[in-house]
Amino acid sequence: MGFFLETLISGLMAGMLYSLVALGFVLIFKASGVFNFAQGAMVLFAALAMARFSEWIPGYLGVSSRLLANLLAFAAAGGVMFLVAWLVEWLVLRHLVNQEGITLLMATLGITYFLDGVGQTVFGSDIYKIDVGMPKEPLMVLQDVFQGGLLVSQEDLLAAAIAAALVAALSLFFQKTGTGRALRAVADDHQAAQSIGIPLNRIWVIVWCVAGVVALVAGIIWGSKLGVQFSLSTVALRALPVVILGGLTSVPGAIVGGLIIGVGEKLSEVYIGPFVGGGIEIWFAYVLALVFLLFRPQGLFGEKIIDRV
Repeated sequence: MGFFLETLISGLMAGMLYSLVALGFVLIFKASGVFNFAQGAMVLFAALAMARFSEWIPGYLGVSSRLLANLLAFAAAGGVMFLVAWLVEWLVLRHLVNQEGITLLMATLGITYFLDGVGQTVFGSDIYKIDVGMPKEPLMVLQDVFQGGLLVSQEDLLAAAIAAALVAALSLFFQKTGTGRALRAVADDHQAAQSIGIPLNRIWVIVWCVAGVVALVAGIIWGSKLGVQFSLSTVALRALPVVILGGLTSVPGAIVGGLIIGVGEKLSEVYIGPFVGGGIEIWFAYVLALVFLLFRPQGLFGEKIIDRV
């Protein structure tokens, strides 16, 4: 029972991190109605900015405190992501208002390669580390309940708590603020939103800024765990099944989908993997997403599209 709970907790922690990456997809889709293939590149770009600024700031500014250096690096990386959001709207999105969804989709592919190239040029292509003081030592809990206790990763626990807090804040933002409601209106119909006075350009800048902050937090967490390298952009591919499972338009769906995928991957790898030669964790999420596409393509919490003729 103890080993099962350890595996379950590990899956929940991984699922929250998947949800954090998937949240970036949901944010862009809710505001523009297009799937943002650049989300993985944004995570990598933000992580590179954070890693390099945390190296440069102590040397150039003479900051000796690691906490202060990390805070300044986070602020600088956040500013870079805001600049990226403004440039994306100014150079790309404002010229594609009311275009077909496939046009916007191809634009995000172009943004992906642009961010990958610029990131490598500006920040370098080596493997960097991000040290924000997240504890690496495992934590032993419930020794009185289970023999030997349960081994829980403190780093995963803290990362999951940060992800949960960010997801909760964004859920409130979408549901309770005027800007959040404007974002949903823009996603439903660009022309209708403009006709009632919603400034489309400003809304897109806001949502890309928010998605940039989400990418920065995700990049810091994943960079702290795995190191900052260009394969980090593939983390976004692990979030694709989460979005399909939860629904492209649902923030709660990103949470639930991430938890299901995280737990399913860990349990299937541990309990089914030995019978089939292992490797289930690599493809489990995609098979589950395929099943949902066949039977419930809008996802668990997605809005079902009804065409009236």
